[in-house]
Amino acid sequence: MTNKNVSGNVKALPIFLAFLCMGFGDVVGPLVSLAKDTFSLSNTMAQLLPFMGFIMFAILSVPMGVYQDKKGKKFVLTVGLIIALVGLLVPIFNGMYGPKVAIESGSQYKFYVLLGSILLLGAGATILQVSGNPIMRDVSPEGKFSSNLSLGQSIKAVGSSLGFLLPPFVAKAFGMDWSILFPIYALLILVTLLWLRSTKIEEKKDPEATPATFMSCLGLLGNPYVLMMVMAIFVYVGAEVSMSSGVPILLKEHYGIEGVGLWLSWALFFLPILAGRLAGAAILRSVSAIKFLFITVIIAMVGIGFMYLGSQALTFAGIVLVGLGFANIFPLVFSIAIDKMPERSNEISGLMVMAIAGGAFIPPIWGAVADATSELVGFLVPLACLVYILFTAFANKKA
Repeated sequence: MTNKNVSGNVKALPIFLAFLCMGFGDVVGPLVSLAKDTFSLSNTMAQLLPFMGFIMFAILSVPMGVYQDKKGKKFVLTVGLIIALVGLLVPIFNGMYGPKVAIESGSQYKFYVLLGSILLLGAGATILQVSGNPIMRDVSPEGKFSSNLSLGQSIKAVGSSLGFLLPPFVAKAFGMDWSILFPIYALLILVTLLWLRSTKIEEKKDPEATPATFMSCLGLLGNPYVLMMVMAIFVYVGAEVSMSSGVPILLKEHYGIEGVGLWLSWALFFLPILAGRLAGAAILRSVSAIKFLFITVIIAMVGIGFMYLGSQALTFAGIVLVGLGFANIFPLVFSIAIDKMPERSNEISGLMVMAIAGGAFIPPIWGAVADATSELVGFLVPLACLVYILFTAFANKKA
């Protein structure tokens, strides 16, 4: 291995850690069921958590992309880590970590503190998304960008999984509350921030590239094809967050599964997503992206159908199928759109990241439907989202 390759691999390490921290924004999924119990919330109120976390994608994605073009990717990545760190320090300084009594004391005030914390964590995660993917190219040895980016996305999934795996563990092992996530996340982000600041990164720029602007990005929404694909990302992220937040509630309310409910939810939903992403790269070597999109969406729709058959075993099998089906929808929609209009890849990328805001708007609809009917009926909301994505697959096949 050459000295250049060794240097590139070392420089990539803090970026991989940044991808881990990027996954912390997904804590809003499992946090819904935890906060619902702690603060005695309705499903609708509990879904304010993903709203606060994901609304920042709508507000910050395009502006930060334009800002990044002026200030640089490392600078913007640092800003994202700092904002996320501040968001985690807010509940810590308000005494929201440790035993459960620390949360229950002054619960209404602390719920609003939690909302503010999630808002800042979501803002940080948004900025990390905007800067993390492109800066990986700058720190990757020649020919290693794609593999490093795939590995980074897998590490992000590990960060997302911590919200499911840590709370039951610390509760059983140490008698601590789920709020122990705040200092653990804060420590990991602080380590990443210090490591990043001490790493020299030479950012690559294409001198012939035309910088994206507000108008060039937003103007593309007037293109019916682009709007259709952006909306597919919007409803997909909303459907995934509805599932990740709704499954633990379903397991408790319908099957009385508590305590290990988050671990079971992770095993049934997020583990298949992780496995599906790893398998997807191999499958796409022999199957076209549009055909694979059909297959994955239908698998997810069948999975939701299983959840309505009245059997616990079939419900669990259905959740696994939904996870497998969801695993590759985001990269498939993203890549299909970019391949269709490669000359507008910068603008389309900005709009796709902005569309992650679907995680703010779709889950409250799930919560409202669940409160008006039942948690099980609420899963018709992600099913409707899948129907729309299936429509986009048909549209791409005909195009």
